[in-house]
Amino acid sequence: MKKFIQSWLINTLAVLVAVYTVPGIHFKDKSLLTPFITSLVLGVLNAFIRPIIMLLALPLLIFTLGLFMLVINALLLYLVGIVLQTHFQVDGFWAAFWGSLVISIVSMVLNSFTGKGSSRFEFRRGPRPPGPDRGGNGPVIDV
Repeated sequence: MKKFIQSWLINTLAVLVAVYTVPGIHFKDKSLLTPFITSLVLGVLNAFIRPIIMLLALPLLIFTLGLFMLVINALLLYLVGIVLQTHFQVDGFWAAFWGSLVISIVSMVLNSFTGKGSSRFEFRRGPRPPGPDRGGNGPVIDV
């Protein structure tokens, strides 16, 4: 239950960032529950409809090396605007495209900071690699 609430809050913050940064995406009413409901509907559509769309679009996903996922994400955000048309509005495909891109980036960053996502940031400080003046053979890039 804790993971669900954490994921829901992260998605809500991502939707709020998209609403305030992308022109063409906005809330129609000023209710406090609207961002939470919007992110919940987006999460439900991502959980149930997204796998079906991905299966149907598998040849396009393979051909575009996964870039068609951006279009799928935009279509799902546009669908949320249709489902919640009295509370949340997406003006067109390009607004949905940029909004879904912002939501994806913000969610990825917040998930990595909270440790929920699969990507991790790790900063280590180690000894300097040997350079030409310290008996090495030249510059070294340590990855």
